[in-house]
Amino acid sequence: MSRYWTEPAFKHDSTARTGVLLVNLGTPEAPTAAALRPYLKQFLSDPRVVEIPRPVWWLILNGIILNTRPAASAKKYASVWTDEGSPLKVHTQRQTKLLAGYLAKGGHDDLDIDYAMRYGAPSIPDVLNAMRARGCTRILVLPLYPQYSASTSATVVDEVGRCLAHWRNQPEIRFVRNFHDHPGYVAALVKSVREHWLVNGEPERLLLSFHGVPRRSLELGDPYHCECHKTGRLVAEGLGIARERVLVTFQSRFGKAEWLKPYTQPTLESLAAQGVKRVDVMCPGFVSDCLETLEEIAMECKEAFLEKGGKAFHYIPCLNEGDAWINALADLTRAHLGNWLEIAPADAAARAATLERARALGASQ
Repeated sequence: MSRYWTEPAFKHDSTARTGVLLVNLGTPEAPTAAALRPYLKQFLSDPRVVEIPRPVWWLILNGIILNTRPAASAKKYASVWTDEGSPLKVHTQRQTKLLAGYLAKGGHDDLDIDYAMRYGAPSIPDVLNAMRARGCTRILVLPLYPQYSASTSATVVDEVGRCLAHWRNQPEIRFVRNFHDHPGYVAALVKSVREHWLVNGEPERLLLSFHGVPRRSLELGDPYHCECHKTGRLVAEGLGIARERVLVTFQSRFGKAEWLKPYTQPTLESLAAQGVKRVDVMCPGFVSDCLETLEEIAMECKEAFLEKGGKAFHYIPCLNEGDAWINALADLTRAHLGNWLEIAPADAAARAATLERARALGASQ
């Protein structure tokens, strides 16, 4: 069997296009154990996500986790599932559509804007192949992870590389590594907090909760911890409040190993025990609300804070489809597209001339 996938039919009068591929983490297709099992297996089988020796991890994953966790996770997904489907997928779809609209208004209506999920559907290979069929010869890949981590951003690069290894005629590829300190992204976070406070007043503490990673990843050179703290510092500066009022914490631990600290839920419980009456929590590491924000933070952590004596817990939603965020996303996209935006598509006369020359050399189309 050939290592290369079949190339789409080539036409000499076609126009080379520039594509933008947004990539988010992923989601199961339904809030059921049957749907969670293949999703979790794909996610947790990624060696960048779980850095445990493969034979040992295979036994744990297939012998224990995939037999117990899908049902429990399905109940959590069911608690946040909407009529339109998974919140993460719905927001990603809307962001993709809005980004295309913003760029078109700026004169870039010839761009091919699409999205994929690193785990689950639509998959990166499926969407890249569709973009190839639509004539994309230049593709910007933009992982929707503001802070770089080997377990998130790098897995997107890996998967794109695995896909392109099967292409005979490869496109030009550019990647966005991170945008943790992008002025537009930070400004969008600050605007979201200010708008919430304008309606609800200010809390005693603002927690910026980021998804956790094992502590060992920091010691091995992963920059994620530093980038989370930089985002936190820039948000505090943008709000113009004392740095001690803003706490950076980490959520979503898995397993018994030490992860980045301080942990979000224990921090909230400690604040309540210390007499702090109101906290607001925001999750800057997610640009779309999802299970980790809507269930883990807005439900579980809220309950924990109130049970320990806290009086008011406010969850500030992710950036989702906010104008400031989509504007920032468009700016980020334009900056990384760079000189590709200067490439004008060939007009009808130029395409016809190309086809005529190709036919003179023996081409059929």
